[in-house]
Amino acid sequence: MSDRKPVESWLTDMDGVLVHEGQPVPGAPEFINRLRSSGKPFLVLTNNSIYTPRDLQARLTRMGFDVPEHAIWTAALATAQFLADQRPGGTAYVIGEAGLTTAMHAVGYILTDFAPDYVVLGETRTYSFEAITKAVRLINDGARFICTNPDPTGPSIEGALPAAGSVAAMISKATGVEPYFVGKPNPMMMRSALNVIEAHSETTAMIGDRMDTDILCGLEAGLETVLVLTGISTRTEAERYPYRPSRIVGSVADLIDEI
Repeated sequence: MSDRKPVESWLTDMDGVLVHEGQPVPGAPEFINRLRSSGKPFLVLTNNSIYTPRDLQARLTRMGFDVPEHAIWTAALATAQFLADQRPGGTAYVIGEAGLTTAMHAVGYILTDFAPDYVVLGETRTYSFEAITKAVRLINDGARFICTNPDPTGPSIEGALPAAGSVAAMISKATGVEPYFVGKPNPMMMRSALNVIEAHSETTAMIGDRMDTDILCGLEAGLETVLVLTGISTRTEAERYPYRPSRIVGSVADLIDEI
């Protein structure tokens, strides 16, 4: 990786990189400030499809970050963009929160449970057995199955929560149909993010805290990859994977002087 071009654009995961357990990672607000003052294109990425970029901006602002709404890219936005490209003006039965439904409406999709083109599964705080049953029947009737992200669990103060990947597995078991996952580690998420900021893979770095999503996704999209040790993956765990990040640093604070 030593012959890579200098980094001109940055993609960074949010939870575990900028924020950990509801608190900013030390040095992370300063890292974002340096990015903003440098004028270099950047995006904050998240597989979480519950919140709109405006919701996430407000959350980050409360923790001392100065991140513009347009600099936040979610799996919900990537999913909506993917569907708009695949089948413009289509219809979908959506299980999810405002982050996903707002994104779907924004690309011109009609949300319906009457013979939809797609069943789109996202994250929600309260998965409804009735809604899941409806999804199973619609898929059995021919709707295509899309899921925003494959994460089996999500974090909470009380402990792990079942996430979209687990619910998708239940629907797949009932239908025999596997979903197409748009979010990380699908490199589609990275490529859509690059398109948003008009960046090129050869001069873009992806910062993440998980080897199995962030680093894998960045690697497959041809980006420089930086693993930080403020989230899920440890240096020891990273050595067990058959692929490696371009480098490992303690936190994003270690990257400030590179911006």
